[in-house]
Amino acid sequence: MSHLLFPLTVLLGALAGWLGLMPAFVSEYSLPHLLLYALIIQVGLGLGMRPDIKKIIKGFNPRLLLLPVCTIVGTLSFTFLATLLFKGDSSSDLMAIGSGFGYYTLSSVLIVQFKEAAVGPEAAASIAAIALLTNVVREMFALISCQYLSKKGHGETAISVAGINSMDVCLPMIVGTGKSSDTRLVSAALFHGLILEISVPVLISLFCG
Repeated sequence: MSHLLFPLTVLLGALAGWLGLMPAFVSEYSLPHLLLYALIIQVGLGLGMRPDIKKIIKGFNPRLLLLPVCTIVGTLSFTFLATLLFKGDSSSDLMAIGSGFGYYTLSSVLIVQFKEAAVGPEAAASIAAIALLTNVVREMFALISCQYLSKKGHGETAISVAGINSMDVCLPMIVGTGKSSDTRLVSAALFHGLILEISVPVLISLFCG
């Protein structure tokens, strides 16, 4: 149920804006940017305050880089194929949407901030809404499939499918009681999620710029 709170909050905000109930100070230029910076700072604080961060750093293996790299390349490759189907839409916008890796909270906010000046608030909000739905669907698909993949012995596949959620909501399903349950997968899943969390703002800013 908690995963539905953010989409519901967005819908309530859209309804309040449509009915003209939004306070005037909300539309001020400085406030949305301050909130965005606060959100990005929270991401950094969340990474630094993880109780297992020292363990992850000490157990770092350069080979672990291959998994997030494969996830990023695979996701962006299929997103690029999608741009060939949706020829009427901006390919850079579609690539930005695909760069969320399941991180619907940050990716949609970033897209609004980066695109608003170029295309206007309405168009930016539309792109952000698509990004929100796309990444929510990815997380739901991961929640459904990760446990099955892990039980079949495809732990690395489950991590990649989970995207950024490999280090939190999908982690118990990835390292459950199946064939893929081992400490190696825990480190791989956590490091995979950390790299993707850092990559999301970088890639979205690149494609939106």
